Amino acid sequence: MNFRRIFLVKSLLLLFPSVKCSVTNWFYVAVNESALLSIAAAGSVYDATWMKDRKRLLQIKDRKVKYYVNKEQCRCKIFLNGTLQIQQAVKEDSGNYTVTVNEQDGKRKAEEHTMFIVQGPVPQPILSDECMNKTIFVKCEVKQKTKDETFIIELTQDKSKKIQKNATSLELHTQHSGTFRCVVRNQVSEKMVEKVIKCSGQLDLYLILSIAGGAVFFVIVMILLIYCIRRKKAERLEDDGEEQVTQSCPMDSEMMVREVQQPPCNPTPRQQRVQWRPLPQPQVQQRALPPRPRPRTQQRTPNHPRERP
Repeated sequence: MNFRRIFLVKSLLLLFPSVKCSVTNWFYVAVNESALLSIAAAGSVYDATWMKDRKRLLQIKDRKVKYYVNKEQCRCKIFLNGTLQIQQAVKEDSGNYTVTVNEQDGKRKAEEHTMFIVQGPVPQPILSDECMNKTIFVKCEVKQKTKDETFIIELTQDKSKKIQKNATSLELHTQHSGTFRCVVRNQVSEKMVEKVIKCSGQLDLYLILSIAGGAVFFVIVMILLIYCIRRKKAERLEDDGEEQVTQSCPMDSEMMVREVQQPPCNPTPRQQRVQWRPLPQPQVQQRALPPRPRPRTQQRTPNHPRERP
């Protein structure tokens, strides 16, 4: 099918050799820069007229320049070879520029079309990411200054790459962590941003349970260890207390005996009696003595009461 089309075009060119194809050239320039729109036709130029969107701007004819618009507002001038210069270009200068070249006899020599586009610097891209189910969702976006402003966005990673033209955002899905690079450019400027993104993904249920079980087991072991240490410490303190009590008992008894034997400064009568009470003596076997004779007792005469007269 393509061969048929090519054969048809060649046949038409052979039949009508005077027909010339109109080609549109694309010319990009940054804001506040100067641009030169030249003429591709060979030879000297006698008459050349430049138009923007089918409105005449200026003309050079027989080395004389004629302006159809305000010279200061146009910010443009034409050279002898027909080249158009636009100084300090702004976005309003963008449009379809057409130049027509005529010979001295008025015969059309050439007609060229140029799509002139003025672009500003691209804004700084924004690289965002989201991790879900071990998949990384990366998004690169650019904020538009005007509604019709588009860019070329290139989002790359070590193992993947994605490019989109005439866009303001681009997304990339992958399961590989690494360094992501977002490049945003137009025909006159370019900006880039990089970011290291790691995605561990959601933990499995068995892994979560094992981690939780290990944590519970560790807590129980620590509680038992603390309990055993405190119990041994308490038993050790009890043993030390019993030894101190046994060591202090003889000393206390001796002190009590000394206190009992030592008389008070001002004893009470009861204390005197207790103090002078003879201590019990050990029983000693005494020899049996012969009985002593009892003394004779005189019998007393009874006293009779006297009679009163």
